Parts: sequence; C-alpha cells; structure tokens
Amino acid sequence: MSEKRKVYIESSVISYFANRRSKNLIVAAYQEITYEWWESEINNFDCFISQFVIDEISQGDKTAAKARLKVVENFPLVDLPDKVKDLAYHYLSKISFPRKSRLDAFHIAAAVVNGMDYILSWNFHHMANVFIKEKIRNINNTLVYTTPEICTPEELIEQKGENDEK
Repeated sequence: MSEKRKVYIESSVISYFANRRSKNLIVAAYQEITYEWWESEINNFDCFISQFVIDEISQGDKTAAKARLKVVENFPLVDLPDKVKDLAYHYLSKISFPRKSRLDAFHIAAAVVNGMDYILSWNFHHMANVFIKEKIRNINNTLVYTTPEICTPEELIEQKGENDEK
C-alpha cells in the first residue's frame, strides 16, 4: 500500500467548508465542490495546516471563527523553522504580493519547506494562479526546493474511470 500524499490546506478552503452557504453563485459553487472534496477525498491524503492558518481562520466573526477552528482541530501543524520565514521573504522580494495578502507567501513557504505534495486553495489571486505558480516554481528551482502542486479542491478530486481500480 502506498503512502498517502501530503496536502497543506490553506485558509480559503477551510472557510468555504465551514462557513454558512453563500448566496453568491460562484462562492456557493466553490463551497459545494469543497464539501464534495471533504466528503469523498480527504481521507486519501495526510492533511496539514500551519499556525498561519490557525491565526487567519481565528479572525472575524467569533461564531464563524469557532466553526472554522472546529473543522481543523485534529489536523497536525507543519513545523515553522526559520527557513520558512526566510523563503517567504525571498518570495516577497521577487513577487508582488499586495500588503494584505503577504501571508500567502508564508503559506506557500510552509508547504514547500515541509515537503507537501499539494497546497489546496481557492485563492486565485496569489496562490492558485498560473503566473504566481510559475514564479514560485522558478524561485524554488533556483533554491533547489520541490514545489508542491498548488490546486483547488476541484482539481484534487480523483475521477475514476471504468478501468480504474475501485
């Protein structure tokens, strides 16, 4: 039996899963896909979060924050050695992240340093974005880091064909 792949679950995915259903059609669709991933796929992975995630999902409405924290209460935290901070600052020196989104560089660095296979995110602006992913991959290649696949829950739902193992 093969070892499970490791996935770093970024804050946006947790928020979409734990928050009440949105009336915005796009957000509601992302929530539905997130529920599907959580129900059908989560057990196929070793799931991790970081203290950055805890800090982020603890903010805002107290009831909603409590629900978000409850969802991840049993998820292990990745280590955050100095290399994480150093790598995040390196990303920030090379990639233009808006001030309010600088924490995204720390999420990516935490996943990279901890050898994650995937980063799960609905953040299309600064993470699950083809241009950002290319820049991250180029920086990591130069620094000899392996880059996790940054993807959405929809991309991490395994589609089984009739010839695949069940």
